[in-house]
Amino acid sequence: MAESSSQSIVINADPARIAEIICDYPSYPSWTQAIKAAEVLEEYEDGYPAKVRFVIDAGVFSDEYTLAYDYAEDISRIEWHLVEPSKMQKAQSGSYDIADNGDGTCTVTYTLSVDLAVGMLGMFKKKAERAIMDTALKELKKQAEK
Repeated sequence: MAESSSQSIVINADPARIAEIICDYPSYPSWTQAIKAAEVLEEYEDGYPAKVRFVIDAGVFSDEYTLAYDYAEDISRIEWHLVEPSKMQKAQSGSYDIADNGDGTCTVTYTLSVDLAVGMLGMFKKKAERAIMDTALKELKKQAEK
């Protein structure tokens, strides 16, 4: 697996609200720009999604892939990995860590590692990962604070 990148943002919402938004995968197309479809394929006994199929179109990058999810008992950490290689990705793993700041805000840290099936120079790959994380965190903040 490739090196991971991390980025954080402070969101004016409580941890439960942020986790609720992150775990509502089928709603992603309504508030994220690149995700065109998200379908829950399997759920855990507690109702949390276990496997989710995504269709993304980010202009120069489009793909269809399935992620498997695991959750901390208190939902302060949501992590995932690519179930099987896709057209564009050999592997992907990531996580959201939600830390309550005790003042009505949370710090959300997004960690992502992607191993592409297509060649890309390391510096461009890191730049792309940072752009993906930056956009995802800003869209999450906007959705949580509306």
